[in-house]
Amino acid sequence: MHFRRKLSSLTALVALEAVARHRSISAAAREIGVTQAAVSRQIAALEEDFGRPLFVRAHRAVQPTAECLMLGRVLADNFYGMAEAIDAMRTTSKDVVTIGAPVAFSHLWLVPRLLRFRAVHPTAAFRVVSRDDRIDLDGGEADMVIRFGQGSFPDGDVVAKARDVILPVCAPGYAARQDLSAFPDCAFDLIEQDVPDRSWYRWADWFAQTGTRPRQASATLRFTYFTDTLAAARAGAGIAMGWRMLLGDDLASGVLVRVGDREIISPAAYNLVVATGRRASSQVELVKSWLAAELMAEAGRAGIDP
Repeated sequence: MHFRRKLSSLTALVALEAVARHRSISAAAREIGVTQAAVSRQIAALEEDFGRPLFVRAHRAVQPTAECLMLGRVLADNFYGMAEAIDAMRTTSKDVVTIGAPVAFSHLWLVPRLLRFRAVHPTAAFRVVSRDDRIDLDGGEADMVIRFGQGSFPDGDVVAKARDVILPVCAPGYAARQDLSAFPDCAFDLIEQDVPDRSWYRWADWFAQTGTRPRQASATLRFTYFTDTLAAARAGAGIAMGWRMLLGDDLASGVLVRVGDREIISPAAYNLVVATGRRASSQVELVKSWLAAELMAEAGRAGIDP
């Protein structure tokens, strides 16, 4: 659509909206920062373009016609939207800290801590990119990312990391209906996250590392996202593989309970990664230092060597 051919002068439309709102050419001129004569010329040009009068002139005021009022409201809404979008662009480029993280980590661990951070730093602004596929640091998609894995990353430096404890969990209601005291040598239903990333544990990995070989080791419910796996466990559908860092609140409140006493420590870690050699703003540096401290505190509470 060649909208430019259909639009009148943007400067004249700004003048029209201001005059319609103020009912005054002089007030509109002061707001826009031009002379009254300039505003009058712009209104006259629009009236010629539209082929109809836009205002009824009186001694001390101008009264917009019904059609002019309708156009003025549309212009006001669109100018406001444009101003908001431009302000968001300016804010994003200067003040917003963008953090990338896997969906489950973002939902269960990162967001609650960001809210607490903002309570102390109310002017802080964040954009969280939650995705389970790789988030690009080289292209500037994020200022920092949380990546689950082992070793180094070619596009960034690891600032801090924390490994996690993996243990079976279920809803208290499910535990009450089943005799899980001999888990996994008992009857149970397994819930599993079905993902291609081999660094993310499956039940087969957990059973192998804990030295247990139950007769039934296949999941009756499988989900793509850990958040869905967790929702099914909370609803009492069976036993899910729990990551203690992510489920701290649920375990503390009793929404979920652990099953048995076996657990393993993941060899992979949640890594805070920043782009190599990129110059960071003071706000990015503040958030990076805070987030690194939060991760290291998690490793300290768990007593796990990062």
